[in-house]
Formats: sequence, structure tokens, C-alpha cells
Amino acid sequence: MENRRSIRLREYDYSQNGLYFVTICVNGREELLGNVENGEMVLNDAGKIVDMCIHTIPEKYGNIDIDSYIIMPNHVHIVIAIVGAIHELPENNVGAIHELKERAIHESPLQNVWERRKMLLPKMVGYLKMNSSKQINILRGKSGVPLWQRNYHEHIIRNEKELDKIRHYININPAKWERDRYNPINCEGEKSCQNNR
Repeated sequence: MENRRSIRLREYDYSQNGLYFVTICVNGREELLGNVENGEMVLNDAGKIVDMCIHTIPEKYGNIDIDSYIIMPNHVHIVIAIVGAIHELPENNVGAIHELKERAIHESPLQNVWERRKMLLPKMVGYLKMNSSKQINILRGKSGVPLWQRNYHEHIIRNEKELDKIRHYININPAKWERDRYNPINCEGEKSCQNNR
């Protein structure tokens, strides 16, 4: 198995209270979840399965709240709150998130990759991927075929201004689809479009 560079912050505890902006991409950026029509996202059956799975996350994990999200043709953006996080974050304060210089780092170092995999945010993403993949692959008649890219991108939201900006980005995402960097039309030949993030 090849060694892949982790894009998680090595010493950050992704179970602690906070707000996280998560992006999960369909494998190969294939447009499997619906279409954008007249600036609005129209989910197909696969997209509706993802939507249903997102709605079950707070039931599965009682300390997770879905703040906002959008399902796009080939990716999903979600703002996740680990409950206890301060929704009304002060302008220049990171609340429960410890910010040191450029990076948010947990107070005590984590020992290894296995500890990180047991953290709440990765477990939640794994739950969403596994459950949606299973149901969508039954729908597609493609058992065992990877639906999602192996990794995902996450950003720790540090203040209210940043949260508002991300919510706005999520709301206008369908209207900007033609120029979206995840749209395969805009990344032909770009290595980043094919990479598993």
C-alpha cells in the first residue's frame, strides 16, 4: 500500500468542539449526484441518498450538528459543528479552537494515525461515505466500486466572519457551477482534478 501524505493537522484533535468545513469528492470527479439547472442543484436518486445520509448524521452522532451543506454533481460541501462549539463565534476569537500562528493545534500531541482515525470528524466522514456508497452502488448495480475519493478536505473555521463567508459560498455554489473548480469542464488536463484528495 502506498504511503499517502495526510492533509490533516498532525497534532489537532478532530473530536474537539469546533466548526469544520468539509469537502468530499466523487471518485474521479464523476458527476453522479445530479445536475445544475438554471443555477439550482437538482438531485438525482444518488444525490437524494447522499442527502438522506447527511440527515442521519446527527442521529448517529448526538454531538454533531449539520450547520449547512450543499450536494453538487460531483462533490459535497458540509459545515459540521461538533456540539459545544460556539455558533456565535466572536470576530477575533477562535472559541474552543486553539490557534497558534498559522495553524490550529490541539494542546496535547496525538500519538499516531490510529488515534486520528478514532476521532469524531473522520469517523463521521467515514460513516457518510460508507452508507451512501453502499446504497448508491446497489442503485447502480456496481457492488464494491469506490464511489468517493479516498480522502477529503477539511478546514477548521476560526471565527464568525469566516463562517458567514463559507455559508455564502455554499448557498451560491450551484449558481457558480460553470466556473467551479470542481466542474470537470474547468479542470481538463489538470492533475489536481484526478488526484484523490
